[in-house]
Amino acid sequence: MKPASDAMGSAAEMPKREIDPSSAGVLRRELGLSGAVLTGMGSILGTGVFVSIGIGAGITGPSVLLAIAVAAAVATCNALSSAQLAATLPVSGGTYEYGYHYLRPWLGFLAGWLFLCAKTASAATAARGFAGYLTTSVELPAIWSAERVAVLAVIALTAIVAAGVRRSNWANWVIVATTLAALGGFVLCGIPLAVERGAEHLSPLIPRSIGGFLEASALMFVAYTGYGRIATMGEEVREPRQTIPRAIVITLVLSALIYLAVGLIGTAAVGATAFSAATAERTAPLVTIAAAFDQPWLVPLVSVGAMTAMLGVSLNLQLGLSRVLLAMGRRGDAPRILAKLNTAQTTPAIAVLTVGVAIVAFCLIGDFKTTWSFSAFTVLIYYAITNLAALAMPADQRLYPRWIACAGLASCLGLAFWVEPRVWAAGLVIIAAGLVGRWVFRRALAG
Repeated sequence: MKPASDAMGSAAEMPKREIDPSSAGVLRRELGLSGAVLTGMGSILGTGVFVSIGIGAGITGPSVLLAIAVAAAVATCNALSSAQLAATLPVSGGTYEYGYHYLRPWLGFLAGWLFLCAKTASAATAARGFAGYLTTSVELPAIWSAERVAVLAVIALTAIVAAGVRRSNWANWVIVATTLAALGGFVLCGIPLAVERGAEHLSPLIPRSIGGFLEASALMFVAYTGYGRIATMGEEVREPRQTIPRAIVITLVLSALIYLAVGLIGTAAVGATAFSAATAERTAPLVTIAAAFDQPWLVPLVSVGAMTAMLGVSLNLQLGLSRVLLAMGRRGDAPRILAKLNTAQTTPAIAVLTVGVAIVAFCLIGDFKTTWSFSAFTVLIYYAITNLAALAMPADQRLYPRWIACAGLASCLGLAFWVEPRVWAAGLVIIAAGLVGRWVFRRALAG
């Protein structure tokens, strides 16, 4: 497989101003193993654990626990593909860069485009989720609507991200620790009720329908994809060839255990139907379930954990989104100014501000909703490209057997089209729009 530089010969494919990404300024490597794991955990332990398990329970019943396991298996294949790619090509941009380097420029662009579309909306959703939990938990003056609180949260997080990855890492420590404390309290306090009612609520564990089970597995897969932030920020990781694979594997294993524990306790304690109903009511479902555990202190703890989790998701998505914009600006798939770093070479300041403005705009679009189904489709296609890139790696660069990337590719493409037809149809339209827009933009640059 030829590298991207050999495949981009036409004026439309590579404008005259195309530059080597490494010549545009390189971010300083400030993330060690613990920092990389925190970035991944902060991205995973958010909307997924507090919402997606309830959605899955509504689709497939108690077998949502099996869906969590299947999704973890699929995520493992993708995680190992991401790990070896990021270890070999430790630059900002994640699959956007891998597609360019090992596949074709348009596939790299497609990965970046899908990431930007899905994750900008997800970051806004997380900010609005935080605002919703805060305004229902604390009596604020009438002037502080949920939209204004969400905007303020995004501005504060943008300031943290703009200050560099080191300060973002300290914020992650606080966020992840609080979220883990809340989830730990939920699991421990729920054990007695789960033991008492488990036999009734966990039966039947066999899926009610294969279609529903696969759809739930696809939705649960989204909950694990936060480990991709580690790969996206590969340029900032110290000793990337050793650190990135370890961080991704540790993050995925810990997250899968937490998801299984929360899913088991929640489903066994109140049943899949009640779990799903709590999610449909647009409350934090774990807060609703925690109220049944007869521990008055637990409800406020889980509420705070839900809020910190949403902040963690938004913070880490801003980090990832800004790095993808940085990479796209370097290659000319976005305005070059987005590739400009601050004087300390610690953050792509203009890209960070651009992401912040975009998220604020989404927060203000009234009742903004990004469905898990749409996220599942776009993320599964994104990781299909990741696995394709892993398959194209030379043998001397590969860390894991080819069958892992093959399994990841087949699983991603297989699960992607089990979401609702209207969702993947809309996703295909967005893919086409992005590719046409890129062609027009690069033609304009070439002219």
